[in-house]
Amino acid sequence: MAITKDTVKKISKLSRIASNDQFEENMIKDLNSILKFVEQLNEVKIDSIEPLASTVDQEIIKREDAVKKMNDKNQILSNSPTDNKDFYVVPKVIE
Repeated sequence: MAITKDTVKKISKLSRIASNDQFEENMIKDLNSILKFVEQLNEVKIDSIEPLASTVDQEIIKREDAVKKMNDKNQILSNSPTDNKDFYVVPKVIE
């Protein structure tokens, strides 16, 4: 697929970029070189290569999935500046 002047004009209009003849000629050259490079990548044989999640060959450390009681109400309320058994009380910040 080759990039034409009409394609560059359409891209310029959609992206709201002002263009002139020199800009369009440069964009045609640049975009065609990018597409040529992508076509070269498509020629690479990757059938025998396994997909990678990471380039570092390291096993993921797993932990046991255990249910724990966290954020105990009484423990959280003990940090409140004022004693209250149901709510966390803080000083008023809006007058």
